[in-house]
Amino acid sequence: MLEELLRRRFTRGEYHKMGEAGILSEDDRVELIEGEIVRMSPIGRHHAFSVTTLTHVFVTGVGDRALVSVQNPVALSEDSEPQPDVTLLRRRPDYREVDVGPEDVLLLVEVADTTLNYDRRVKLPLYARAGIREVWVVDVAGERVAVHRQPGPRGYRQVEEVGRGQRLSPEAFPGLSVAVDEIL
Repeated sequence: MLEELLRRRFTRGEYHKMGEAGILSEDDRVELIEGEIVRMSPIGRHHAFSVTTLTHVFVTGVGDRALVSVQNPVALSEDSEPQPDVTLLRRRPDYREVDVGPEDVLLLVEVADTTLNYDRRVKLPLYARAGIREVWVVDVAGERVAVHRQPGPRGYRQVEEVGRGQRLSPEAFPGLSVAVDEIL
């Protein structure tokens, strides 16, 4: 007879209280995914390079038209608060008082060095259900970027893969052209 494992799921409020109580620290590489505290993979050299380059490209490319957020949380629901690698946010004066939510995200980027399957199977469906309008998954090993648009409850309806030698542009900033080679 198999024994059923009992799991305790957490809300975002409880997750934040763990941080306030010192159970979780800023140095813990964890995120809240569907009520579970999930350990994030260590950041490797290729991953760090892609995140740093994307940050530079976006900061110089969007200027004051958006905020560039690096590895910071996005409150998707009461039980999910992932920390995507790079996020372009609409400008708001009240981010000190309110959490970043799906309505604030203009573009979300996940860089997948060792986490491609997890990003595709777990995070992408969460982002689509939350209504994140555009997600790029940078596949470091596969040397391509999957661009996901038109979110819905069953996932993204439009997916395009862009490889080396090609360029891509965020839907919110069509004048910003990013070379795939530059971010890989």
